[in-house]
Amino acid sequence: MSRVVTGIDALPADGVRSAVTVGKFDGVHLGHRRVIERLRDEAATRGIARTVVITFDRNPLEVLRPELAPLPLLSTDQKTEALIDAGVDLVVVIPFTPEFAALDPERFVSEVLVDGLSAECVLVGADFRYGARGAGTVDTLRAAGEQHDFTVALVDDVCVSDGERISSTGIRRLLEVGYVAEAADMLGRLPRIRSEVVPGYQRGRTLGYPTANLAQGAEGFIPADGVYACWMHVDGQRFGAAVSVGNNPTFGDVPEKTVEAHAIDVTVDLYGKTVELEFVRFIRGMRKFPSADALAHQMGVDEVEIRGVLGL
Repeated sequence: MSRVVTGIDALPADGVRSAVTVGKFDGVHLGHRRVIERLRDEAATRGIARTVVITFDRNPLEVLRPELAPLPLLSTDQKTEALIDAGVDLVVVIPFTPEFAALDPERFVSEVLVDGLSAECVLVGADFRYGARGAGTVDTLRAAGEQHDFTVALVDDVCVSDGERISSTGIRRLLEVGYVAEAADMLGRLPRIRSEVVPGYQRGRTLGYPTANLAQGAEGFIPADGVYACWMHVDGQRFGAAVSVGNNPTFGDVPEKTVEAHAIDVTVDLYGKTVELEFVRFIRGMRKFPSADALAHQMGVDEVEIRGVLGL
């Protein structure tokens, strides 16, 4: 069967014993990867055939408290890809609808964990809540496990070297101020976005630095306005790139934040293609220059620095 299924109705219900964990997994950061490592270890130790991550198609706050819902670090597709890359056998994506939010804890256990996944071990954090109004707790889950013959294991938080807990919220705060290298330390990989390349203003071409303009609504969390050293991935190839995020204040006629990428040392037609950008380092903030020539000069200075960062 597919390694990714969507919705309770798509659960395998095949009787294959499973080690299961549940969470938002926004970013699939180092803490999440530690959870997956522990899940795989539990499965191997107990002789359980399948590891399963249950996650959601959106942050539950988008339904429960939309005014508090943060922007996601990864799209649902990016998240499921990252979970599979981390070694999970099956990813279950549950649409977090008002109907699902109203599902009582007992039905979640019986319909999802027991009937749908044949859970033998459920791995959760100490603050895990589930079911309508968060009525389900670790204690109620353990009681349900005694009834349905599965065990509950707890996983600790993961911290970086200075003792700070790794969290999606912390990573988001770093990206909001352009600290992409520090965010990478918590993610265990470079922050990334992807989108289709669409026609732009084509000013970069006239300045000697042709750029690929990414369509609005990119997958992933776009960091703070500024210029970045990046890796660009397209059609299985990787190029060094100088990337600008912002509304190009020098010209003053770009009404919305845009992402433009200049591939270094290559000429390639990217229109209509999906490009993924990995952010390596913040170079400088976005600012208005007195002329197009002054901007072109600064772009040349930026490229020299970016070449050094990327080792080009």
